[in-house]
Amino acid sequence: MESVVLRTERLVLSIPTGADVDAITAACQDAAVQRYTTVPKPYARADATDFVRLVSEWWGEGSSTTWAIRHDDRFAGAVGLADIDDGVADLGYWLAPDARGRGIASEAVRGVVAWGFDGPLTLHRISWRAVVGNLGSAHTARAAGFRYEGRMREAFRHGAHRDDAWIAGLLATDDRTPVDWPVL
Repeated sequence: MESVVLRTERLVLSIPTGADVDAITAACQDAAVQRYTTVPKPYARADATDFVRLVSEWWGEGSSTTWAIRHDDRFAGAVGLADIDDGVADLGYWLAPDARGRGIASEAVRGVVAWGFDGPLTLHRISWRAVVGNLGSAHTARAAGFRYEGRMREAFRHGAHRDDAWIAGLLATDDRTPVDWPVL
């Protein structure tokens, strides 16, 4: 599959490039990114270079679609659909610290969800998972209409330990209106 550029009201979502490596490296030093994602710890510039290379491979294979989130022509984070198979995919996203609190993640997620359901993938279901306690990610998923489905015990591995995860889902037929979640 060829990568595509998505545009929202304030954002451009495009494939990460070598020009993003330094910004990705800097963002992945953030304690929240390291705590709540599966990025390597410690995170080195070589990890960002590998990430950029892998994103192109994933697009080519059709296994994952990952975009750099660009706000005001600056790298703000990443968003994507992973494990694409048989009409389902997993949503993931993270933001650089200076991009948080401005609705950027919510806007990017809404754009990717719409593309996943209404674009060439014609997905049936998108799942979201996050480490229990990642309230920012949970608020973003809820705002996009995801329905809370439960807690998965020790579903995320972080080095030598495992964390419980919240899981939520969104079907193509859901109206995407936020609903109450018992954990928020």
